[in-house]
Amino acid sequence: MMITLAGVTKSYTTPAGAFTALEAIDLQIPAGEMVAIVGRSGSGKSTLLNLIAGIDRPTRGTVHVAGSALEGLGHDALAAWRGRHVGVVFQFFQLLPTLTVAENVMLPMDFAALRANGGRRDHAMQLLAQVGVADQADKLPATLSGGQQQRVAIARSLANDPPLIVADEPTGNLDSATAAEVLALFRSLAEAGRTVAIVTHEREAIVGASRVITLVDGRIA
Repeated sequence: MMITLAGVTKSYTTPAGAFTALEAIDLQIPAGEMVAIVGRSGSGKSTLLNLIAGIDRPTRGTVHVAGSALEGLGHDALAAWRGRHVGVVFQFFQLLPTLTVAENVMLPMDFAALRANGGRRDHAMQLLAQVGVADQADKLPATLSGGQQQRVAIARSLANDPPLIVADEPTGNLDSATAAEVLALFRSLAEAGRTVAIVTHEREAIVGASRVITLVDGRIA
């Protein structure tokens, strides 16, 4: 099983008091599944995604992803694990504006030191070709369209060949036609054996997912 959450609760302390974002979540997601996580604003969608990605830790319960118990890893070990096992795609792309497209894709390789320096650009070019923007490799992100930037972000998420891709509203800033193309890319990744978890409001993502997880007030409906 790629992802297993058991009895997971996540609470935060706010100026207004304690707030429970997720409560008693039990969830299993096998490898190669594309899962859509849906729910109203404040239902816990992004919190669930962050726990799966090792960006946040549960208050209670256990999170096992790609063979590791995340709650037992220290800060540095968790960061190293995340760099090797998880690719993250954001709504607002999060590309570094002063780096070229190819350099943005190479950045995770630099952090994880998984490839020799000489092979990093070649690998970046292969990934950019896979998502259809190899011709933009030496341009700065600001010169690309939103759809092209999201394709670059997907290529960057694949830089270290992670088994898991997580995406938080990855089509929220795209027109419907471009969004459909990006979602088709995610489906192709799942078909190739990666696990894909997407927080989304897009109907096409929900229809195209192998499973839909609906959150209501921090619980799976």
